[in-house]
Amino acid sequence: MNELNAETNRTGRSLPTLLFVLAVGIAVGGGAVWLMSSRAPQAPATAEHARELPAGTVEVPEAAQKNASVESAPVSTTRVPGTLEVTGIVTPDESRVAHIRPLARGVVERVAVSLGSRVGSGQALLTYDNIELGQLVGEYLSEQAGLRQAQTDREVKRTSLDRAEALIKIEAIAQRELDLRRAEFRNAEASVASAQARSARVEEQLHRFGLTDADLRALRPDASEAPHRDASHSTLRAPFAGVITKFDVASGEVVEPDKELFTVADMSTVWVLADVYEKDLTKIARQGAVSIKVDAYPDRVFRGQITHVSDVIDPTTRSAKVRCVVENRDGALKLDMFAKVTLAAGEERDAIAVPVDAVQQVDGQSIVFVRQSPTRFERRIVQLGRRSGDVVEVLSGLTDGQTVVGKGSFYLKTALLRERIGDEH
Repeated sequence: MNELNAETNRTGRSLPTLLFVLAVGIAVGGGAVWLMSSRAPQAPATAEHARELPAGTVEVPEAAQKNASVESAPVSTTRVPGTLEVTGIVTPDESRVAHIRPLARGVVERVAVSLGSRVGSGQALLTYDNIELGQLVGEYLSEQAGLRQAQTDREVKRTSLDRAEALIKIEAIAQRELDLRRAEFRNAEASVASAQARSARVEEQLHRFGLTDADLRALRPDASEAPHRDASHSTLRAPFAGVITKFDVASGEVVEPDKELFTVADMSTVWVLADVYEKDLTKIARQGAVSIKVDAYPDRVFRGQITHVSDVIDPTTRSAKVRCVVENRDGALKLDMFAKVTLAAGEERDAIAVPVDAVQQVDGQSIVFVRQSPTRFERRIVQLGRRSGDVVEVLSGLTDGQTVVGKGSFYLKTALLRERIGDEH
């Protein structure tokens, strides 16, 4: 009876119903065996089936593999260059660092950026009242007025000469008078040329302060209009796109040409200065490729190239600086970051390698998926070495002849993480 009560609780059937079923079962000779078999078989749940797989193993049907473009790749032995692991520091590309100073003494009116601002090429950084420019504007206007006066005098002398040449034909004036008027006209022409030269000299100085021809035309006032006061204002602009890495100015401050106000660094390309001991310098492949990792991005590898090896050895560390140029278009690498640098060094050697596409990152570890059957794959933690083209050296975790997933390995990583989440719930 206790067993029947337990079966009642487990199946949800009433006790009379179970007694009836038992009676019928005894009648046909099935007994309690028939009772147990009367429960319909249940298919194993997907989560239960997944828990039956060994840890780190995923099962993907062949149809799903086809849809995800999963491709296998053999683990093979290939030739890879030797490597040397050193440390380094991220620095700006010194050829793309601009130190911005004012062109002349002046009073700062508006500062448009701040420390750390990202600026575009030609973007305004600062506007100031340029004292020297104001003086040049006044000089330019004076020279322009003198030029117009000289031109007017020349036209008067030209008219006087034309009249004298007409009168000499009818002997109305003496030859001496004609010669005098010709001399006066030549002097007037010389005065115009001199005024033009003085005006051009001042104009070139104004161009150096950034004024265009259109700006100069706007300076020439009409008889009833005075030049605008803001003509003496100068704007400092960024010479190229970059980041403000130094800032030393404030509104209302008097600035001088010898004071550096801003430093703009183009961070789309940076230098990583690696420290290489002098005993290892002969191992380095000049113009060789390098791989760089930083603590801020443990799952990311930055690629660069050696462009220069210092001719100076640090007497304290007995090492030389090796300049590695690295693209940094997304700005991930920051100045003064500590970097771990792997350089090509020494002769090539045989090594086990897999396609770069086969490697995924999980929990800060490099993994690949080894094919165990047409639908089953095992996660394998590997230690990576040198990358060479589209393949990467595997120092441990694999053996020659195994098969891993190359293209499509990210799909398996997703399936693995999804099963882990399911197990946690």
